[in-house]
Amino acid sequence: MFAAYAARIDRDQPLEGLELGERPAPGARPGWSTVNVRAASLNHHDLWSLRGVGLAEDKLPMILGCDAAGIDEEGNEVVLHSVIGQSGYGVGPREGRSILTEKYQGTFAEQVSVPTWNVLPKPKELSFAEAACLPTAWLTAYRMLFTNAGVRPGDSVLVQGAGGGVATAAIVLGKAAGLRVFATSRDEAKRKRALELGAVEAVEPGARLPQRVDAVIETVGAATWSHSVKSLKPGGSLVISGATSGDRPSHAELTRIFFLELKVVGSTMGTKDELEDLLAFCAATGVRPVIDEVLPLDRAREGFERLESGGQFGKIVLEV
Repeated sequence: MFAAYAARIDRDQPLEGLELGERPAPGARPGWSTVNVRAASLNHHDLWSLRGVGLAEDKLPMILGCDAAGIDEEGNEVVLHSVIGQSGYGVGPREGRSILTEKYQGTFAEQVSVPTWNVLPKPKELSFAEAACLPTAWLTAYRMLFTNAGVRPGDSVLVQGAGGGVATAAIVLGKAAGLRVFATSRDEAKRKRALELGAVEAVEPGARLPQRVDAVIETVGAATWSHSVKSLKPGGSLVISGATSGDRPSHAELTRIFFLELKVVGSTMGTKDELEDLLAFCAATGVRPVIDEVLPLDRAREGFERLESGGQFGKIVLEV
């Protein structure tokens, strides 16, 4: 079957290790289901995999891609939960959790195999492309906002780095949930898009906000860390799920964190139950993932190049 996969690890030039071509189709395995992929979406996780983060060389070649929607063996339209081993189903109780492409072949292929427990019904209201955007970036944003930040309608949130998948999802979900959303971006066009999606104000990174916020959604890392901490109300929460600009800020702001009793919460992906809730939320409210570009699978390299350049706003989807 045709697939986009990591053939080599290159920490400095990750796309040098990306290849497109034939790979073995998944075989039958007790407790697992094979899904015919209709759409899959790119995440920064895929670029990090090509750099060898979370992907060991002895696992190569590895088909990339965490997210997918497609048709299962019984003809049902389905969405995949990307966290394998979260429940023990399909892998045994002693295996730790992993994300597709770390131990098991991913979704940028004509077929993918996952534990049957990880297969969820796709709401009829969502297209395959829309559904394929949800299991990583949108689920991450959903958990960051509603589980780990614990915000409620009427609260205020700062989303750093508008344009990325998680940040874009946080703006849309926050608006739909009645939050007062502020956003940052270095790019004027992305700030304008953030306003169109529902942010009440979009500013350059580091700019003073008109008010302090209840929570910050942080995926940028070192470049925005100090601004994130300084933007919080006393007792506020900074929820972080990534560090695309690096994980070593020049100033940790520890004094401000302890003096104002701020909370710093790490967040990774989400649970199957949260994904079910997110799917239902989108179906019921009309909220839809922001899609930057849809490409056929055989043009996956173009999608990776756009993701690496940071030029996208929303999700890049590959269709099979």
